[in-house]
Amino acid sequence: MFNPLRRTIFGVRHATCAVLLLFAAAAAATQAIPLASPDGNLRVTLMQGEDGGLSYRVDYKGKPVILPSRLGVALSDGTDLSRGFAAIRPEHVLRDETNLVWKPPYGERAIVSDHFRELGFGVEHHAVPDAAVMFVFRAYNAGIAFRYAVPAPLRLRASITNELTEFTFTGDHRAWPVYFAQGEYKPETLSTVKKGAERPLTVETTEGPVAAIGEAALIDFARIKFAPAPGKAYTLKADLDGPVSLKKSGVSPWRYVMVADNACRLLENNDFILNLNEPSRIADTSWIKPGKVIRETSLTTRGGLACVDFAKTMNLQYIEFDAGWYGHEYDDASDARTVTLDPKRSKGPLDLPKVIRYAKENGIGVILYVNRRELERRLDELLPLYTSWGIVGMKYGFVNVGSQKWTVWLSDAIRKAGEARMMIDIHDEYRLTGNQRTWPNVMTVEGIRGNEEMPEAPHNCALPFTRYLCGPGDYTPCWYNGRVKNTRAHQLALGVVTYSPWQFLFWYDNPGMYKGEPELDFWRQMPTVWDDTRVLHGRIGAYASIARRSGNDWFIGTINALERRTLEIPLSFLTPGKTYTAALYSDGAPGGSDRTRVTCATRRVTAADTLTADMAMNGGHAVHLVPLP
Repeated sequence: MFNPLRRTIFGVRHATCAVLLLFAAAAAATQAIPLASPDGNLRVTLMQGEDGGLSYRVDYKGKPVILPSRLGVALSDGTDLSRGFAAIRPEHVLRDETNLVWKPPYGERAIVSDHFRELGFGVEHHAVPDAAVMFVFRAYNAGIAFRYAVPAPLRLRASITNELTEFTFTGDHRAWPVYFAQGEYKPETLSTVKKGAERPLTVETTEGPVAAIGEAALIDFARIKFAPAPGKAYTLKADLDGPVSLKKSGVSPWRYVMVADNACRLLENNDFILNLNEPSRIADTSWIKPGKVIRETSLTTRGGLACVDFAKTMNLQYIEFDAGWYGHEYDDASDARTVTLDPKRSKGPLDLPKVIRYAKENGIGVILYVNRRELERRLDELLPLYTSWGIVGMKYGFVNVGSQKWTVWLSDAIRKAGEARMMIDIHDEYRLTGNQRTWPNVMTVEGIRGNEEMPEAPHNCALPFTRYLCGPGDYTPCWYNGRVKNTRAHQLALGVVTYSPWQFLFWYDNPGMYKGEPELDFWRQMPTVWDDTRVLHGRIGAYASIARRSGNDWFIGTINALERRTLEIPLSFLTPGKTYTAALYSDGAPGGSDRTRVTCATRRVTAADTLTADMAMNGGHAVHLVPLP
């Protein structure tokens, strides 16, 4: 039987390899081995054909979501680990059920349930008759996941050149791909999805359920994206970003299929991806502090001091000095051990030690940006140096991603920062795969099209159900900048809709623009991490309404896209019998063109009440609910 306390090559809570080895003798006719989720709604079925090939299918509430789909990888010596296996004997498949809860140091929820059923088996392949290729499947209420491990005899002689995993859907459903991590989300049909689709990839089935396919626990492998499977209708394959050496580990990341009744439930279940990762490697997380951040844009002493004052006024916790403080970030002569301004960005002066001292006196932390060139050269030197300066966080810029080499490098860079008690933000194309559970010093990452590019409202309304399934996204909401395309109520609501433990606000703004606008009280009071998250309404690309709780306070952010819209927001999630003061922030001209007007109002409400969000095209609505004593 599985021992849930024993570790092996598969990660957390798995049996030993020796126990899993199954020596099956003869080829067999097609067979099916099912695994159901704890609630019984989701079922993954492992199948083996007459050629020894392995495939799987996924059903939700008795209806297919993923039709029989190929499993396996191809090796550099020509071995095809998708067929040619000996027969699996069902009585030798090992099963287990785990039901735990754990508390993250911060997150979208204070408590995470980790409840799944699992099966594991090893099966001989004709290329290595004295060893077994390992497979593990898990079924959660939120989704299914599986991973592979190549045995030592194959690992020593070959690398993985191609992953053969496929996802065959039941029809030409609507999908929401982007082809680089900062792309704009627009709907396509599965038949038009092209090579290079990012993960996670959300698919709205015509039968009703919404699915998302992706990758979890990417640590020392090449990243996957998705590509059409040649000659197979409505089928996507895992497309590796280069070969994978197996000398250190033959274990793949998890491949997963999330399934829910609708897009709202998909987002509510996104801790599924965290559960596929190792627990925190940081024993004492007291130094890890989420908060709101403003970027200092002038790279001057005066600007830095002003940002500290503004941070105190607006209840922000950090200021950040971005590219240019140590020279041009692309110049190999620039040295991140020195304050040497890029003259194209600032004439200075910048007395960084003075700003750091002033910030510390006022309870504000300082974050420094460092481009990958300096990170690759001397991260080991910069971490203790910045600690000695009083720096509490770093922003890793333009890191290389994708290949196994750069995945391993970045995994090490995350670990080194955690061991040095340094919080980090990772830019630009990087997306998390749940590994922030293991290293919670990763406060946010980019891998998102945010207010740096000023996207349209439909993209914003797609983000919660696509990009934000895989964790924090550094959207960098703006306020004053004239290039913002959406209303200011929409921008306010983004502070709740977008999840980022380091929430960079006022991205293209500066303290001199602040005029004491009363509606900015919403951002002033808003935290960045939560004890509970409820998705109240949502249609991908059209609108989203999310309620999040911190302590006893609730914050609701609602955003809208291309047409004027009214949404009813029931408050049934509030504590029964309690009365709350609701601070309401609405589009000031929902039927007009003035995007900057915000109407502020207050009223008393209970769990029996319903609020009405009357939103302009590209508009929004924000609410702060505080219980009365």
